[in-house]
Amino acid sequence: MVMFKTGRYGKVHQGRLSKGSDLFKGLTDFCAGQNIHSGSVAAIGAVISGAAGFYRQDLLEYKTIEFPRPMEIVSLMGNVSIKDGKPFVHAHIALMDERGAVFGGHLVEGNVVFACEFTVTEIEGVELRRVYDEETGLFLWPRF
Repeated sequence: MVMFKTGRYGKVHQGRLSKGSDLFKGLTDFCAGQNIHSGSVAAIGAVISGAAGFYRQDLLEYKTIEFPRPMEIVSLMGNVSIKDGKPFVHAHIALMDERGAVFGGHLVEGNVVFACEFTVTEIEGVELRRVYDEETGLFLWPRF
């Protein structure tokens, strides 16, 4: 069954994160600073060192995979909603190394920005608050 809410596009923010900043923290801080409660996020650029999360469904926990080398951000996409009363960025990232091999997963702390351009699009008329889902062990949008 598909569960959904319908909103409309609001403001579109475009920006650049500072070299040396943490990608996840930078996007989250931007959304909190702009008071964005619902939206979509996309980014491209490069990292000095990278990291991605993989959710172990059998253990109901994330495993972080580190990439301690320069990599390109070939894709980053995700959403913004509310978790613990604050804006929360949930995104996935694809990183490419110098050989062209692509690695990806859940955006976690540990991606040190070399250069990053981002777009955050607000969605008006919808505010989703993440709640703990016992079946998956994840904080997901509620069932509508």
